[in-house]
Amino acid sequence: MKFSINSEKNQPEPASAYVQVTVKGDKKEAVAYAEVLNALQNTLDADAAVDSVVNLTMVDATLVPMAVLQVTADATRAKIEKQAVKIAQYFEERQASHAVVDLTALTAEQGAECLETLVLAFDKAAYRFDEHKRDAKAVSLQEVEFLADDSLQAALNTAVVLAKAMAFAKDLGNQAPNICTPTFLAEQARAHAEAVGAQAVLHDAAAIQSMGMGSFWSVAKGSVETPYLIELTHNGAADANEQPYVLVGKGITFDTGGISLKPGANMDEMKYDMFGAASVIATFCAAAELNLPINLKAIVPTCENMPSGGAVKPGDIVKAMNGISIEVLNTDAEGRLILCDALSYAEQFKPKAVIDVATLTGACIVALGHQVSGVMGNDQALVDELVQIGTDVNDRVWQLPLFEEYRDQLKSNFADLANIGTPGAGTITAATFLSYFTENYSWAHLDVAGTAWVSGANKGASGRPVPLLLNYLRAQAEK
Repeated sequence: MKFSINSEKNQPEPASAYVQVTVKGDKKEAVAYAEVLNALQNTLDADAAVDSVVNLTMVDATLVPMAVLQVTADATRAKIEKQAVKIAQYFEERQASHAVVDLTALTAEQGAECLETLVLAFDKAAYRFDEHKRDAKAVSLQEVEFLADDSLQAALNTAVVLAKAMAFAKDLGNQAPNICTPTFLAEQARAHAEAVGAQAVLHDAAAIQSMGMGSFWSVAKGSVETPYLIELTHNGAADANEQPYVLVGKGITFDTGGISLKPGANMDEMKYDMFGAASVIATFCAAAELNLPINLKAIVPTCENMPSGGAVKPGDIVKAMNGISIEVLNTDAEGRLILCDALSYAEQFKPKAVIDVATLTGACIVALGHQVSGVMGNDQALVDELVQIGTDVNDRVWQLPLFEEYRDQLKSNFADLANIGTPGAGTITAATFLSYFTENYSWAHLDVAGTAWVSGANKGASGRPVPLLLNYLRAQAEK
């Protein structure tokens, strides 16, 4: 989809789908808003407004808005997004090919926020993953034009990059697991990273073993698919040796549970168990495309979790990269087994901060549902910043505790750690397990098991937490 700014603010063509954005509470704009509604109500061929959406009409050769989006001076992103998504879906349903959004009533700050929200909403409405369908429907909406000052061009550019990153992450997540193998994921990561001027190194099975990643390898060796540790590098800071920020993403391209086999119902959705990796790769590429003035690493361990004669078994003891021995009590708690070695690998870069992203625990869905992701960490300032940014961009997270007492649940009779805890607090004990491998740097863990994809009739990847991650990195770049 093409997005552009029309700073001349010319009257849109009559065939355009037109959105009037107004500010509630401003006297001048209140009058303008009332005039718009009055015109709509007095136009014979206009439908009654439903959720601020009406049919396209003409009055005295002047275009009447097909939709009215009214915002308050202190409107949250969530409220704007709710209206924007309805409008975008309405346009797509009515096969509008060209939309015009009038932002002239907004301040520069309001315009930038509303613009980004609308770009994401229109892109979401137009998104399809139908490459395997013979009767795939073409997307109607091809172009969105914003009536606004040129000063919003930078905001538009950033919004378009973010929308593209979310679509890329969703494409990776929605792809069939027989296609999106660890090799496919690694090759996609390398191709997209190199396309935006970043560097990529793919560490294969031999390298994983030679680096002493026994925990990661214990999961990977059960599958015939080659595992990889994907390492992406963007050196955007003036000093190439400046400490980087590091994103780590869980890349289990299909999770059967291994020998601790999952139930068959809805197992197809376990192709989304790599969405931590997808969001990290997409965010990294977006940050590199924006050329953020920071040094950034993305570390992605990727493999399948499969049952086989060579698979890890309950009761096996494996040694992680940092020397910690782990008793594997449940092979379906594999995400932490691959992440722990990736987190140990990140330590060599002396990172400013590390954020790992994983569809780690079903317990997170029990605790928080599908509205917010869980966040935990060893640096309260980092956690607080993620919570605030998540609220600001409507990609919300909620903090769960990592009290010292939870470590007692991970004690093993035969090794340094067990890979699962005693019953209760499953999301917390999973993060507690990871905390043993992050003691020497600032770290936060995002459990996106409840937010990475949607089940049911509208099944598909959500694109979260790409907005949170990219806006966090943008905030660091501005410091």
